[in-house]
Amino acid sequence: MAEKLINDGIKVAITSRSKEAADKAAGELNKIKDGYAIGIESDVRSLESQEAAVKTVIDTWGQIDYYIANAGVGHFGSIYDLSPEQWNETIDINLTGVFYSAKASLDALKKTKGYFITIASLAGTNFFATASAYNASKFGLVGFTQAMMLDVRQDDIKVSTIMPGSVATYFNDHTPSEEDAWKIQPEDIGQIVSDLIKMPARTLPSKIEVRPSRTAKK
Repeated sequence: MAEKLINDGIKVAITSRSKEAADKAAGELNKIKDGYAIGIESDVRSLESQEAAVKTVIDTWGQIDYYIANAGVGHFGSIYDLSPEQWNETIDINLTGVFYSAKASLDALKKTKGYFITIASLAGTNFFATASAYNASKFGLVGFTQAMMLDVRQDDIKVSTIMPGSVATYFNDHTPSEEDAWKIQPEDIGQIVSDLIKMPARTLPSKIEVRPSRTAKK
């Protein structure tokens, strides 16, 4: 997503709980267009941390036009085995973290008539075994995003949620390989974000479900 936005001429602030990781990612992005990326240490579980990140962006570039809430975690296993710590981390990052991101950025987005995009999941409408915490967080995120969209649309802030199926990323300690060729690729989600931003102001695709064209070969 960040690479696509920079190629579209949009400057990007990328955040991580690790300053080293954020700076490393920004360094790679700046190889595309120098000076188009900054790295910020930020934790979505803290409203103060999100507010500080927003302030850093505004101090650096003067405004925020787009906010993509993409942080996520997954703990999978039977409800018998799911720990309270795993439950809390899933809800805190996947759901409460997006609320904090919105609270931190909406005033700035109101000034620019900006766009707030959340990355949910098809797990936000399709429940499955071993995913009680993850399903709860993504069902909640889809509902939160859609309700938020109704709250802010009269302020000319657009809000959308993207709900991907299987994507070939490093999520949940997965390492992408040739076997993931059938999956949605990260750049495909970047294209969706780019297309949303380029939509006419009068039109809002508020909820986008996206899945692989085919399933894995048996």
